[in-house]
Amino acid sequence: MRVIDLKTWPRRRHFELFRGFDNPQFGLCADVDVTALRRIVQERDLPLTVALTYVLSRAANEIPEFRQRIRGETIVEHEVVHPSLIVLTNEELFGFCYLPYVGDFATFTAGATGAMRRARAHPRLEDEPGRDDLLFVSPVPWVSFTAVLHPVPVRPVDSVPRIAWGKLAPSASG
Repeated sequence: MRVIDLKTWPRRRHFELFRGFDNPQFGLCADVDVTALRRIVQERDLPLTVALTYVLSRAANEIPEFRQRIRGETIVEHEVVHPSLIVLTNEELFGFCYLPYVGDFATFTAGATGAMRRARAHPRLEDEPGRDDLLFVSPVPWVSFTAVLHPVPVRPVDSVPRIAWGKLAPSASG
């Protein structure tokens, strides 16, 4: 993890502008074609939620801004961020499930599958206190939607990115 030097940071003026807002978060909703991924997942009999979480985590880890967090008066950049996703329990409630991110898909999948099984059996609604090297991931595959609003604490500021997806639509090409 490195601390960003605000004096030389190109995004400093934008940070100063938005940091005082009650709701400084941005949201972007977009259709994403996952036809190729879906085909691979089906051919290999892999869990789609795990595969989507992996590719989103991999992309986020390649983009420095997705690894940056606000801590008081400073900005830090993590070397790696890890997904914490919601899992549906047998009681039709949800719990949080921490998945250590590793770049190797097979290793990630093995760890994620076990962690999700444990989270369903023993649901938790807490992440480790003070931990911000996370991505909050919300798969909601039974509902089709074009936007979502997450609850976000504003005091202290929470700068963990939130990523959600809903029911997958068939691709235009079949």
